[in-house]
Amino acid sequence: MSRRFRLVDVFGERPLQGNPLAVVIDSDGLSTAEMSEITRWLGFSETTFLGPPKTPDADYRVRIFTLAGELPFAGHPTLGTCQVWTDLSADEPSEMTQECGAGLVRLRRRDGLLSFEAPPLIRQGPVDEEDLARFTAVLGIDRSAVVSASWVDNGPGWAGLLLGDADAVLALEPDVSRDTGTGPLDIGVVGKYPAGSARAVEVRGFFSDDMGRLREDPVTGSLNASLAQWLVGEGVLPGSYVAGQGTRVGRRGRVVVETDDVGGVWIGGRVSDVVTGYI
Repeated sequence: MSRRFRLVDVFGERPLQGNPLAVVIDSDGLSTAEMSEITRWLGFSETTFLGPPKTPDADYRVRIFTLAGELPFAGHPTLGTCQVWTDLSADEPSEMTQECGAGLVRLRRRDGLLSFEAPPLIRQGPVDEEDLARFTAVLGIDRSAVVSASWVDNGPGWAGLLLGDADAVLALEPDVSRDTGTGPLDIGVVGKYPAGSARAVEVRGFFSDDMGRLREDPVTGSLNASLAQWLVGEGVLPGSYVAGQGTRVGRRGRVVVETDDVGGVWIGGRVSDVVTGYI
């Protein structure tokens, strides 16, 4: 059977400048194996499958797949899928609740910007020196270049490394052949721009695909969410700021970070339609 399909651009300063996401709308009846097969064939970093919620507390349910398998949560798939769901709704809700593997995720629309509330970290705290040596080897930097490091895992497995500045982040030339360990890599790197810049930080996210290759994600909502929880919490960054990502891969990703009155961190960005069709 034919299934409705949307391809959207998430976090781009304008269309085609963010992170692409494939959303399969009519996912009922698809097996996990079929969802994985569709995801691998499309070749995007993530593909989502939209369906009705299993709990009355949610508006819709989404399953999120990468080339390597299913994720409980991811940022740009959350925003992109929510935009598709709201486009199909009879009204235009300003507050939504998504059901996914990580549980319920709140979303809101303010002044045309769609944002999700960062889910709790499932792993946090200092990165041990053995793991840090592995990460710095892959990134091609000395241990002394890392100002601070912490696990910032909200589902995908991220470890966060704070470097001296944004230029140091942009200069990275990672190479997986230098990897000294085993298992997948999920490395988020962040560095500050000078005070008064249009962007507060530059972010880069590197992950292992299903073939063991190291890929750079154009713009990563989950990583920006967890980095914000870490660095805003430690006073390194203000409660509201704009992050840039994707510069080295020819994109202009912009992630808007806001902290609410009760300490919740919200991650927002633009979502643009690119392709509508059928699978």
